[in-house]
Amino acid sequence: MDVNAAVAAAAAIAGVCTGVIAMLAFRWSEREQARPTRTSLHTEPGLPPGVDTVLSVLRSSAVVLDESDAVVKASSAAYALGLVRGGKLAVEPMLQMARDTRRDGEIRQVELDLPRRGTGRGDALAVSARVAPLGSRLVLLLVEDLTEARRIEAVRRDFVANVSHELKTPVGALSLLSEAVLDASEDPEAVERFAGRMQNEATRLTNLVQELIDLSRVQNDDPLEDSESVRVDELVNEAIERSRQSADSKQITLLAGGTEGLHVWGNRGQLAAALGNLVENAVNYSPARTRVKVAGRLAQAPGGDLIEIAVTDQGIGISDRDKERIFERFYRVDPARSRATGGTGLGLSIVKHVAASHGGEVTVWSAEGQGSTFTLRLPEAGSAREQAASDKADRLGRNGLSGALQEPAAFDEEERPYVDQADEQLSAPEVLP
Repeated sequence: MDVNAAVAAAAAIAGVCTGVIAMLAFRWSEREQARPTRTSLHTEPGLPPGVDTVLSVLRSSAVVLDESDAVVKASSAAYALGLVRGGKLAVEPMLQMARDTRRDGEIRQVELDLPRRGTGRGDALAVSARVAPLGSRLVLLLVEDLTEARRIEAVRRDFVANVSHELKTPVGALSLLSEAVLDASEDPEAVERFAGRMQNEATRLTNLVQELIDLSRVQNDDPLEDSESVRVDELVNEAIERSRQSADSKQITLLAGGTEGLHVWGNRGQLAAALGNLVENAVNYSPARTRVKVAGRLAQAPGGDLIEIAVTDQGIGISDRDKERIFERFYRVDPARSRATGGTGLGLSIVKHVAASHGGEVTVWSAEGQGSTFTLRLPEAGSAREQAASDKADRLGRNGLSGALQEPAAFDEEERPYVDQADEQLSAPEVLP
């Protein structure tokens, strides 16, 4: 009995010791699992508190890189610009900047021209990149798209240069003619002749200044702020009466036709100026004893009904080379004829801006020696009014932010190229007999 008791006591003691050792081993294992390892520090870095929120409200595209150049988080705009692909920063100059900043801690900034992906076009995407250290192991890259700003600046420079050139011509002519009048003060016939030319140049200068004012107003004003339902018949009649005198002097017949009772939604003054410019151009570039027809019709379109107002002439026509540029500011198909008619080269540019601001477009069909047809396409009044209200609500609700930062796994890694709408193929309209 004593031996059995001793064996039982020894077994009990051994069991207790085994349980204590097992419990200690379990506690040690839990502590080791909870302790961060060197590997986990490198593969699972986190942003400092509050940084994610700050970066999400910036307009710039944001990318955060770890010490192995892997993308920790990036904004949706960074993916849209093609900066991040496959969890890596895809732009080598930016990647090298990040490595240099990680090495010495200095903030760096550079402007780059990046190729657009997937468009097959030669133009580049202009960006400004700024790299700064974020904590002890992370690097922050902020990228701002400068493409639109560069384009606007180029347009501004060209516009100023063109305006200066156009103003210099009549001003210079007036100066020379005034000197000629002074020199010919004793010759009444010469004075009358030079005075007539001065009057023509003054009229040309006045027209140029007025069209510059009209173009500036069209570009700056929002037509939706003062919109109304406008009868197409009234616009057509007003445009015809505007060119009635010049048409009669060339024995050109002005015709109005098409569907009656059509309405468009927009700024009446801008729409009348646009259609008036089209009719005036048709008269100026048509030979004597021809016809100019203005007609409106309702056209079906996937996005809603459209009102098409076509201005057809029997003029000299436009070459394929010139058709690509006729809507540019100050561009003239025939400079000699423009000087004779007092044209400034701004009329079609104004038409283009008016059409675009009203949610429409202006197109041209032309063949040399057969005439031209300019078609102003505008949304029908009902659908245009609904779209205008929707656009206004979008503008009021749009915050313009780049969005919260996302981990690479949250995005489909397929490329997201910029997509440009293909140019619409224009069919030849019926030419006036």
